[in-house]
Parts: sequence; C-alpha cells; structure tokens
Amino acid sequence: MFDGLREKLGRFSDDVEEDVEEEDTEEEPNTESATGPAESATAGPEAESQAETGAAPDTEGEAAPDPANGQADGDTPADGQEDRGIAERAKLFATGKTVIDEDDLQNHLDELEIALLSSDVEMSVAGEILSGVETNLVGETRKRLQSTGNLAQDALREALYDVISVGQFDFTQRLADAEKPVVIVFTGVNGVGKTTTIAKLARYLEEQGYTSVLANGDTYRAGANEQLGEHAENLDVPYISHEQGGDPAAVIYDAVEYAEANDVDVVLGDTAGRLHTSEGLMDQLSKINRVIDPDMTLFVDEAVAGQDAVTRASEFDDAAEIDGTILTKADTDPQGGAAISIAHVTGKPILFLGTGQGYEHLDPFDPEEVVDQLTLGE
Repeated sequence: MFDGLREKLGRFSDDVEEDVEEEDTEEEPNTESATGPAESATAGPEAESQAETGAAPDTEGEAAPDPANGQADGDTPADGQEDRGIAERAKLFATGKTVIDEDDLQNHLDELEIALLSSDVEMSVAGEILSGVETNLVGETRKRLQSTGNLAQDALREALYDVISVGQFDFTQRLADAEKPVVIVFTGVNGVGKTTTIAKLARYLEEQGYTSVLANGDTYRAGANEQLGEHAENLDVPYISHEQGGDPAAVIYDAVEYAEANDVDVVLGDTAGRLHTSEGLMDQLSKINRVIDPDMTLFVDEAVAGQDAVTRASEFDDAAEIDGTILTKADTDPQGGAAISIAHVTGKPILFLGTGQGYEHLDPFDPEEVVDQLTLGE
C-alpha cells in the first residue's frame, strides 16, 4: 500500500543524509584553524564543556575587541561574522554535533514537493508538509554520528502526521458512548464500493460486539435492493428496503424504528450514488439529514481516485456535512495522495481503509501506523 510514495519519501531522507554528511566531512579539517587547537574535534573535557555551554574560551594573549564596533582589531564586519559562524560550527563539531541550515535543505524540499504532487497530494497539503519539514529541520542541532536520515525521517513523520490526523476520533469509543440506536448514513458517488463497505462495517461492528440493521436508501439504482440484500443474507443481519423509486428517508426511518423495537445497536443506511452537482439527489440527502438526523454521515470514495477523491470529499462536505471518510481500494493505491490529503482538506478524519474484497478487509485508520508505513516501511 502506497509503495510509490514511500519510495519517494525514503529518497528524500536518504538524500538529505548524504548531503549533510558530505558537508560535515568538508568542514572537519578546518576546525582547528577556525577555533584553535583547544576547540578541535580532539579537544579535552574543558573545551567540550565550553562548546556545550556556549562559554567563551580563554582568550588571554588575543587582541581585544574594539569597543567602538565590537570587532577584533583589523577585522571587517563581514570577516567578524564569518569567523563567528565558523567558530560556532566548530564548537558544535567539537562536541560531536552539527547544524542543518536552509541551504542544505532547499533543493531537497523542492524535490519533495514534486514527489508529493506527483503522488496526488493536494497542493495546499503538500505546502503544509513542506513547511512542517522545514520547521522541524532548519537549525536543528543533531549528533554527528546520528544518521541524518533518521532525523529527516522524524521531521517528515511529524509533518505528515500533522496533516493526516486532523479531526481524528475513536470510532468505536464514539459508538460506545452514543445513545442507541446509532444511525450512520453513507454517501458518495456510484461505483466506489459504498454498498460493499456498508457490509464490511456490519461485519466489523459484529466483531466489536454490536448488532446492526442494513437499510437500502438507494432507491433509484436498479439492482440496489438485491445487492445490499445479498450482503445482509451473507452476514445474517436484518435488512430493510422499499420498492425501487421510493422515498430514501422513509426507508431509513423504518430501519430506525426496527432498531428501536428490536434493541439493535446500529443502523447502516445506504444512499443513492450522487455527484454534488446532482441537485435532486443532494436534496434527498438533505431530507435524510433533516428527517433522520443521523449520528454520523460517512463519505466513501476510492483511494486510487487521488485528487478526484479529495475534491469530491470537500464538495460533499460543503453540500451535506460529513463526519468522516472511508477510503476503498487502499491496498491497490501506490500513491497515497487521497489518504494524506482528505482529512486536512475537509477537517474530517479518515476512519477506515478498505484493503481487499472480503468482509474482513476493513481496517481502522491509524494515522501513526500510516505515517510509519510511508516513512519507515513498517
């Protein structure tokens, strides 16, 4: 899952490590001339203590600074600033440390931006990630013997986590805390696996100890009743439907009444696949929200749809506010752009990933696990 993006992100970390390590090697021979023997990489405990604390070394015998301009005699301002910069790096080198600066990173940040955009990460989200990486790395003091790749990975992990985890909540805990029955309505466009996802969630809920009833609010599509009804039979869960062309809100209302009468924990209501531009269908969704007042409205789309999924999620959220997203076909998506972008764009979390054809192939979305997979290959 997301193999292509993982490779690109790994390349960023490796390249940052290689460049900064090369810079360290170039600086090393100059440490003695920049700071004197007392502050070289082989300095004793006293010099190391001075470097750690920032205390000035013993300057007995050296020219005193000119009190008028704060410079040593004979130094120009540029010389003084350069010497101080070299001295600071040398002090850090003496204690086994170095500094990553903006110049070290800029080319790599440009390449990272291209990698993100080419993996269908939404542009504003890519910008947020780049800003986070730069903030986490520029001026960062690190142990010289510590892999810069690890530091770059940590910076990238934090930046990715910040955009992926927006709005995240514990779905199972919310169910546990809610008054029963909990009514969940599913929306999205045709052909993305919405009906199958509803069946998968019924299986997931059963494993968590909850009972459910399926309701076919997709009264427009020929064969919708049969499709959801077959899933209900396979899973041995109750199923509510009306004739084709009926009122979707009435179907889900009947399912709620059934759940209340039979102590069923969760109502899972399908709706007609629609585009945000389908005014009549969007009106039906608004009616469902008004009549039923569901506890959650979940948007379903394909991870492989990339930018299209991100755009549709935003448009559906504007038209009929969603509470979260389920991405199907995540196991076949090499890019990961939708998984990275949707939560940040909508402000609503990804809750589950569809990872296969079986009813058991619905995984709770864990932002930390996804970030680890993208940056560490775990």
